[in-house]
Amino acid sequence: MIVAHAENITGNYKMLKHTDSVLSRITGHTSLAIIRTVRNDSAITPKPSVFIEYRGGVWKDGRWLKTTRSGNGISIDCSGRTICGIWHADTMTIGRRTDSIGTYYGQFDRLLIPSGHGKYTSSDGTFYEGHWYRDTRHGFGFEVSTDRLRAGEWDTGKYRGERMHYTSERIYGIDISRYQHGKGKKYYPIHWNKLRITHLGNISKKRVSGNVDYPVSFVYIKSTEGISIRNKYYADDYRQARRHGLHCGAYHFYSVKSDAASQARYFIRNTFFRKGDFPPVLDVEPSNRQIMKMGGPAVLADAIRTWMRIVKQHTGVKPILYVNQTFVNKYLADAPDIKRDYNIWIARYGEYRPDVRLVYWQLCPDGKTNGIHGDVDINVFNGYQDKFDAFLETELIK
Repeated sequence: MIVAHAENITGNYKMLKHTDSVLSRITGHTSLAIIRTVRNDSAITPKPSVFIEYRGGVWKDGRWLKTTRSGNGISIDCSGRTICGIWHADTMTIGRRTDSIGTYYGQFDRLLIPSGHGKYTSSDGTFYEGHWYRDTRHGFGFEVSTDRLRAGEWDTGKYRGERMHYTSERIYGIDISRYQHGKGKKYYPIHWNKLRITHLGNISKKRVSGNVDYPVSFVYIKSTEGISIRNKYYADDYRQARRHGLHCGAYHFYSVKSDAASQARYFIRNTFFRKGDFPPVLDVEPSNRQIMKMGGPAVLADAIRTWMRIVKQHTGVKPILYVNQTFVNKYLADAPDIKRDYNIWIARYGEYRPDVRLVYWQLCPDGKTNGIHGDVDINVFNGYQDKFDAFLETELIK
């Protein structure tokens, strides 16, 4: 549907461009002529007559009919809007409805309510094509406006997102910290030569094809937190991951108890940034109460900008922001530059793809991986192998 819409837009653009080119050649001295072509009446196909329905009655060819609606017709719905289309067995099979906010073209039910497949162009130019139920978007469809494209599922008019389909063709990774090595005195090693993702967790429903037995294509390791906490397993896990051919990156857990610049410098002092490593990540997970205590969302946004700027200057690549869905919904809209300028790694355990500038999606915190004891955070890259290859070419540390 998206390709067909794009081709239609391209065709209209070419036609308008040609028309503009022709009109631009007209000057004040240009002679214009009107040419009338006379055709043989026998070659003209007579147009079918159109019935008009109004307040329960049907008019056709000047007569009031007491029959079911059939053929081409014009009707007025209960809100006074005009609908023109084609009827069959007293039901409009396809039609067009225009009002002050836009135009709908598609299927209707017996009550002249958009239901089924349809296209809608609003007065501001936003276009939607997909499934409708009782005059609302419901089911799969796509929407394109001047600034974004959304493809996925709608639920009674609300966009839910793309429902992810998990297959062996997707690119999966994990993120780890000291907890993958156990708690207290109990220690568990990571068997790097055995890593395979075997379960995608039970927190949410997932569409999975075949058995879950995926390779680990990348790993992020927690390096630091605040200005005083280091993951004591970071250095060894980093070396082992690289030794076993894994794409590796590091993340810093942001603390509201110290300033962002100090945290950025602490992260830089205690983290490896080598050629081929993934972009560094800032993990931001404060509670609403913590955000208000530090001065509010605007103060936190400034702290994020500071940390990102300092780390980018040191590494030469843009860091990635890790947040959860609640943070996106509540705070990210108030920092449009952050949402626009930085890739997002999001923790969202629902079944729909997040509607952000997504690079990684942490789809569960309770996954299982051969070679690691206990639960593991499982992540999926936003794209297939071609996009992943492009990411490896352009986004890694040089």
